[in-house]
Parts: sequence; structure tokens; C-alpha cells
Amino acid sequence: MHIELLVEEPSAEAALNELLPRILGKRASWAIHVHQGKGDLLANLGPRLRGYAKWLPEDWRIVVLVDRDANDCLKLKKGLENAARQAGLYTRSRPGRGGRVQVVNRIAVEELEAWFFGDTDALRTAFPRVPRTLGQKARYRNPDEIRGGTWESLERELQHAGYFRGGLGKIEAARTIARHMEPERNCSPSFRHFRNALVDLV
Repeated sequence: MHIELLVEEPSAEAALNELLPRILGKRASWAIHVHQGKGDLLANLGPRLRGYAKWLPEDWRIVVLVDRDANDCLKLKKGLENAARQAGLYTRSRPGRGGRVQVVNRIAVEELEAWFFGDTDALRTAFPRVPRTLGQKARYRNPDEIRGGTWESLERELQHAGYFRGGLGKIEAARTIARHMEPERNCSPSFRHFRNALVDLV
């Protein structure tokens, strides 16, 4: 099996390059296609999916990953599903014959950085001066419910620990933290949905 992943930005690519071998192993190959932000991905999603629909091999799948940000999650997911349906591709909510799925849409709530708070052991291994008590703070117990922006929260905590004084390097942080993440222990619900969807595909 081969999986085509469509993501918003380079930090997602950096994280997935570390995570996918641990989630998929040798059960699938993959390619990550990076866009210039969420707006670019959504604007080009329909044409891109229609292009795939013309030649997509039987054993290829497409995974679309976007941040929720401030969007309504249900409306965002509906838009992604509609783009696939209009391209004539099958999704989990509208499978083909025999339950065939070609496109899986997943949303990081509210941003990719929430997934890093979902594995504070990995975060602390990557950046050892981060306090051991980080994951016990009420605001971080459910990473998908962090208010005020997850990348801003990550930047603030890392800067308090003496890292990224000049501003968060999102790609470097994503790569460094993801390198130590264990997919099975992550407590972010949106990460679990993403991980489980990939496992189900293979």
C-alpha cells in the first residue's frame, strides 16, 4: 500500500517524517505533500483530488491533515468530505463497494502542536529543562482543549525553559519532539484518531 499525505506546512511534514515509520512500519510507503498554509491546501484540495481520481491505483490512499484552528470542526470536516465526494473518491463516511476507502480526512485540534502536549515525556526528552510537572497543569491535561493557541503555548513553555528565546522554530521543534514520541501513549484525542485511521488503512 502507498499513502499520499496532504499537509498544511513544513512543520507537519517534519513531525510525520519521524512518526510515520513508527505508526506504519513497513506495511506501507508514503509521500508527504506540503502546502503554503491551510488556505493553500483547502483552495487546491478539490482540483488535486480530481486529479488523483483520474489515475489513483487500487492500493493507494490519500490522507488529508489540517489544523482546526478557530474553525467549526464539523463544518471543516464536512467541507473536506464534500471535496472528496465531488472528486468521485470514497471516504470513511461514504465508502465504496466492500467498504472501500480512498480518502481519509483528519483534523488536528486545534493545531498540530497539541499533539506534542499529548506526549509530554517526548517533549521533555527533546527539551530536558521543561518542568516534569508540565503535563499535570490543568490547561494541558487535555491537549485538544488548550485555549489561546497551542503553538503559542508551546513557544511560551519552551521559552520559560530557556529555549527558542528568539521565537519558536516550528520545524525544528516539530522534528525534535516527534523524534521521541511514542504513538501509543499520546493522550491527544485528535492524534489518536489520526494514528488509528492510518493503522486501519494498512
